[in-house]
Amino acid sequence: MGFATKTKNLVEELTGAAKERVGDVCGDERLRVEGLRQRDDARARQAREERARQSDREWDRTGAR
Repeated sequence: MGFATKTKNLVEELTGAAKERVGDVCGDERLRVEGLRQRDDARARQAREERARQSDREWDRTGAR
């Protein structure tokens, strides 16, 4: 996972968190849920990419090709 991908996921997560908070403050349930989903999607993407990176490292460590 490169720097650009990590940065993109972080920006998406923070944007989602901001939308969620604004939705809470303004009483806009649709915006709050949109932010929640955006934040959760970014976290899930980051977790998938981290698992793939760990899998690649394990693959390289065992020498299997």
